[in-house]
Amino acid sequence: MAQDAKSIFCTRLKAARKAKNLSQEKLGLLIELDEFVASTRINRYEHVHTVEPNTAQRLAQVLDVPLAYFYAETDDLADLITGYSRLSQQQKHEILKSIELISKTT
Repeated sequence: MAQDAKSIFCTRLKAARKAKNLSQEKLGLLIELDEFVASTRINRYEHVHTVEPNTAQRLAQVLDVPLAYFYAETDDLADLITGYSRLSQQQKHEILKSIELISKTT
C-alpha cells in the first residue's frame, strides 16, 4: 500500500533526525523553535501535522538532507537523492549522462 505524502514526510523526518542522533527537542531548538514547544512541535511533525515549506527547508538544512529527501516515495529514491546531493558537479554530470544512456536503451 502506497503511503501518502504526509506520512512519507513524517517517516523521513524521523529517520533523518535519528540518523543525526538528535532528540526532538534539540532538533526543534536547531530550527529556532521556542524551547517550551520544540520537542512537542517536532513530535507532531513526525506524526500528524503538516509542515510549512519554510519549516521543511530549515529541517532539511539542519539535518543535512535535500528537501526532496522528505518527499521521496521509496527508500531507494530517498537514498539516491541524498547520495546525489553529496556528489561534486562533475560526478553529478557523469551520473546524469549515464542515466540518459541507460534510459535510451530501455
